[in-house]
Amino acid sequence: MPETLAQLSEKGRAALSNLARQTLDKAFSLYGKETKISFPVTNYYLPLINSILNVKVKTLADLAFILDEVEKDEFLPFAEGILNKGFSVLACMEVLAALAVFNKGHPLQGSGFIPDSMLRSLGLKLIDGRVSAIAVILGPAKDVDSAVSLIREFKSRGIVSLLAGNINGNTMEGQLKSRGLELGLDNGIIALGSDYLSAIYAVNFIARFPLIYGNFQAGQCQQIIDYIRKRILAFCLLLGTADEEVIAYGLGVMVLGMPLITDLSLPQLDKIDATFIEALVVEKDYKKIPSRCMLARGIKPKIINMEMPLSYAAAFEGEKVRHEELQVEFGGKANLSFELLVSQEEAKVEDGRIEVFGPDLDSLERGNRFLPLAVVVNVYGRKMQKDFESMLERQIDRFINYACGIMHEGQRDNSLIRVSCDAFSRGFRLKDLGVILHAMFHREYSAIIDKVGVRLYTDKADVDRLLSGAREIFSLRDKRMLGLTDEGVGTYYSCLICQSITPNHVCILTPQRPGLCGAYSWLDAKISSEIVPTGPNQPILKGKPLDLRLGQWESINKYVRDKSNKTIEKVSIYSIVDSPQTSSGYFECILAVVPEVKGVMVVNRDYPGMTPCGMSFSDLSALLRTGAQVPGLLGISKLYILSRKFISAEGGLKRLVWMPKELKKLLGKEIEQAALDIGEFGLLEEIADEDDAVSLGELESFLSKANHPSLCMDPLI
Repeated sequence: MPETLAQLSEKGRAALSNLARQTLDKAFSLYGKETKISFPVTNYYLPLINSILNVKVKTLADLAFILDEVEKDEFLPFAEGILNKGFSVLACMEVLAALAVFNKGHPLQGSGFIPDSMLRSLGLKLIDGRVSAIAVILGPAKDVDSAVSLIREFKSRGIVSLLAGNINGNTMEGQLKSRGLELGLDNGIIALGSDYLSAIYAVNFIARFPLIYGNFQAGQCQQIIDYIRKRILAFCLLLGTADEEVIAYGLGVMVLGMPLITDLSLPQLDKIDATFIEALVVEKDYKKIPSRCMLARGIKPKIINMEMPLSYAAAFEGEKVRHEELQVEFGGKANLSFELLVSQEEAKVEDGRIEVFGPDLDSLERGNRFLPLAVVVNVYGRKMQKDFESMLERQIDRFINYACGIMHEGQRDNSLIRVSCDAFSRGFRLKDLGVILHAMFHREYSAIIDKVGVRLYTDKADVDRLLSGAREIFSLRDKRMLGLTDEGVGTYYSCLICQSITPNHVCILTPQRPGLCGAYSWLDAKISSEIVPTGPNQPILKGKPLDLRLGQWESINKYVRDKSNKTIEKVSIYSIVDSPQTSSGYFECILAVVPEVKGVMVVNRDYPGMTPCGMSFSDLSALLRTGAQVPGLLGISKLYILSRKFISAEGGLKRLVWMPKELKKLLGKEIEQAALDIGEFGLLEEIADEDDAVSLGELESFLSKANHPSLCMDPLI
């Protein structure tokens, strides 16, 4: 390593360590050593320190212990020299950030510490490829145009940007906002803070991935760092200027396999032990920076090219188009709008034919920004089935949202599309919607779709005329789906997607038992099996029943035994007590038996508090996410709560005694209807939430007063 970089890094490390000591000593004198300290809205304490060193920092005294540990030359037993020193830098910065939050002086602008809920929102997108990488960007670009161009290029390649730092008060966040770019997780741009200390929030954000998604325990330092290096594609981009402390941070993140790319005149550094390719790359040409970043980290994103005037990538999903940016709005409150996908005979579909009926964007009367719209997609495929239509139709929302400057919300006859002035000025017209849909349906569903034609109608008379027919189709589909029951089909489907992180976990999907992640239903798995016959979703003939009450079949037990690496002998589809399904880390909710009240409670990911069983979501998750069967605990989706098969072996919905009030509010109307269907009028009011009970004693008292039906049922255990 060049001597100058080593010296700069060592000076930065010493400065950060001294500053952390001084700040901590001051806190001791003001508040005392046993004063509590934490980051907000996380179950992982100081996440980087917790994950690597297995130290749950709860008090100021714990910080002193950490500073003593990281000043040792060999506190990471598997790393030497620069890697130990690099982690020491990051640990000191996390201590300083925690003290800054404690003193209520952080961050300077920006979002600051990233909560667990935001990480989980990003997690699936990163793992399934919709997000290809994370860019940690320190400092502003050389000018506003360069900043906008750089970020848009990252977004078009599926890269989420985390921003920190300033030069004389000038920030990348300010540069982007001056051009009207919206920040936030949905837009793939998160401003951490205008000071460079905020850069540590990117690191302790990344440090939680192995604990949440990798099934690792805090303290498995080598495995955790290896997981981050191999699975979390991230890099650090340093722009404009840097002092010793920022250089130390840049070299520190190399511990996690993140190369440093910069426009500064620093000595380049080839591969070191911690990085897979280059460690430090200098690139002064802003047009080349994105590709150099990706090359240095070995990122190969899925770039989508099609004949249209806008950038197009998954990273643009979630962008908003505000009224002040609006060129035209289709649907919404002002007009009717719907979208329909139907399968047709081969002769009725001309592949690639895109037709626009009615006024286009550039032929609108002055001041008319609101129009009706009908989007009709006709498809033909040798393997296409009527049951696939609704799932494919739902993809219209995603495909349109991938276009930069186009916003789509809703589905069916309640959709809205907004086109920004910028998209219009770049040449976007209605036909481009058809171009997007034609290209993307072929790209993602070529296994079942052979032809795609798109018709777009903007004349009100046409939209009115077509809408009644579309609603008839929607109604028929709903009746068809409502008619699907577990007893009415002979085939269930597996889902093995999560085995990349939980090798022994197997999901069995039925019409009335959706996947625990909330993203996959029986129909989704059926379609996936048609598209990729050798993929993670496989059909399983039910065959000989062993116990219909529990939901056990001989062929399903055999499949689960084989695919769980012989760790699971049998599985009950309908029980939480007797051989329940296994769970990975991707469940939306956790269902837990509360034996004292003969019921079950449910807690969702976004609820940070304590539950009546004495554990938080995070505590329960640690017991459940290993892929082992845990009688009394079950990972589930939100919608499973509404199913007629919801733990039907134990009595179903009548057993539900507690749930967080936000989840209760979200599902309230549906729970009321499901309760009516089983003759339990008023059940929703009899289910406690955190305002009613957070301890077992409070729950017992509430249920007794409410006369909850679970109290009259047989014991669960």
